[in-house]
Amino acid sequence: MSKLTRKQIIDIAKNIKLLILDVDGVLTDGSIIIDNNGNEIKSFHVRDGHGIVMLLRKGIKVALITGRYSKIVEIRARELGIKDVFQRCREKESAYKMLANKYKLKNNEIACMGDDVVDIELLKMCGLPIAVADAHREAKMHSIMITKEKGGKGAVREVCDFILKAKGF
Repeated sequence: MSKLTRKQIIDIAKNIKLLILDVDGVLTDGSIIIDNNGNEIKSFHVRDGHGIVMLLRKGIKVALITGRYSKIVEIRARELGIKDVFQRCREKESAYKMLANKYKLKNNEIACMGDDVVDIELLKMCGLPIAVADAHREAKMHSIMITKEKGGKGAVREVCDFILKAKGF
C-alpha cells in the first residue's frame, strides 16, 4: 500500500462512522489461554475499552468481526455497548457488507483494524485500513496506518483517540 502523509490519514479519519475490529491480536494480545476445565481466558486492556466507549458516545459505531467464538467476547462487547458482534465468521467480507448496508455507509466511512492475513480482505475494502504494531507483515502491507502500540496493549485506544481527534472531538 502506498504511504500517505499523516495529514492525508487524518483527512480520511474525519469521515469514519464505523470502526470494525478483529478480536484476537487486536483487542487482545493474541494469547488464548485454556484452563484444565476447558475454559478460555482472554485479557482485554481497560484503555482500549474506554476508547471504544468514547467513540460510541460520539455516535461512531464499533463492530467486532472475529473468526473464533468465545463467550468472553460476548460479555466484553455487552459491557462496552458494542451491538454488532460477528463470531465464527469465516467470511468476514459478508459481515462487513451487512454492516455497510445496515448503516448505509460507503467504504470511505469505515475503518478496519486487523493483525493477520485473515483480515486483509477487510483492510482492502475499507477507507481506513489499520494494522496493530505487532501484526503480520502482510496485514501491515495492506494498511495505511500502523499503530505504535501492540494488539491488546492499547492499540485500539490509540486508534480511537486518533479518530476522535481527527473529527475535532
